[in-house]
Amino acid sequence: MTKLPTESYKGVRDFYPRDKFIQDYLLNTVAQVCESFGYESYHASILENANLYKAKTSEEIVNEQTYTFEDRGGREVTLRPEMTPTTARMVAARSRELGFPLRWYSLPNCFRYERPQRGRLREFWQPNVDIFGSAGIDADIEILALAHKVMTSFGALESDFEIRINDRRVFEQIFDAADIDTGTRKSVMSLLDRRAKIDNFESALTELTGDKAPQLLTLLESAATNPLLEELHGRLIELGITNAHIDTSIVRGFDYYTGMVFEVFDTSPENKRALAGGGRYDNLLEMFDVDTIPTVGFAVGDVTLRDFLETHNLLPEYVSPTEIMLCVLNTEATKFANTIATALREQDIHVAVNYSYKKAGDQIKLADKKSIPFVACIGAQEVESNKLTVKHLASGDQKELSIEDVADHIFTQEL
Repeated sequence: MTKLPTESYKGVRDFYPRDKFIQDYLLNTVAQVCESFGYESYHASILENANLYKAKTSEEIVNEQTYTFEDRGGREVTLRPEMTPTTARMVAARSRELGFPLRWYSLPNCFRYERPQRGRLREFWQPNVDIFGSAGIDADIEILALAHKVMTSFGALESDFEIRINDRRVFEQIFDAADIDTGTRKSVMSLLDRRAKIDNFESALTELTGDKAPQLLTLLESAATNPLLEELHGRLIELGITNAHIDTSIVRGFDYYTGMVFEVFDTSPENKRALAGGGRYDNLLEMFDVDTIPTVGFAVGDVTLRDFLETHNLLPEYVSPTEIMLCVLNTEATKFANTIATALREQDIHVAVNYSYKKAGDQIKLADKKSIPFVACIGAQEVESNKLTVKHLASGDQKELSIEDVADHIFTQEL
């Protein structure tokens, strides 16, 4: 019989307990920040009709990165590569009964068929945050402030990251001034989005726009002084956000952005890359034949976020969900141990009972390996005395206690 491999599918992760602890910390912290700003949680299936992404998601993602297949009913289905189209579909479905503005957030996992590398995997979690139904700059500012708060909530300093802001309306003004036709504009935007990866940007721009390239370059270079961007930057400074900068190279690859766009970058030389990004997309819901609902939002990737925290030594130490291990020394003590465990659980103490009946030292070593803070060994003496000697492994302190006092002792030590 052929033995199956133990490796996971390429580009996805198995979350063992300590990995899951970090993952939960990342997602729960983002959720707490969102809710502190008044946002509500929502969720949706990972399966979507493939046409949803063909309509608005970038061609690169649709043609090269989606996991798309035909189901048994002959329908073309895609594992979501991003959450925004799904969110738009949900809002459009109930646009007449939802109260606007909506403040929504979600913590979805997504799939893209990419070459796995640092910061990029094929399965990833991508918290999404959106305001639906608010057209002004105030909503843009709130989204930027929320993204800033997400980063600082992990303990990051402003010097650890920067927010690079731009506005797609500035590009439209530039294209109008340079008389760039509608068909060429999309190609130029795609080129701008890949600017950092292109060896000779000016030559590539000339191929697209011909003799209009010099004027276009001049206009792009002066875009940082555009009033739209200066107002946005000034408002952020008023909020005390001093690490936001105007960067006219920020485009965002998706076709649906219509206004402000931004990306959050790690400033460490060891990890100089984008961590989060988003912007305004006011017309996305039009493909569902509903009235325009102005929207602004952003997403942050769990893979890049974890790399950021690791780079800046901000990952938390593992904390076991178990507070005490009862080390049962013989089968005669099992019933007594179970009675104690039940009593402690009723007092909200998380208890693991070790039924291996190994030597006390071996069981204590196991508890230490699992980062369980307290242990108590149970044998004939404890059954007879109705008392436990509770040991705190980190300090080595131990104390003999009546069963009724064990929970209070653990609570006190944990404070």
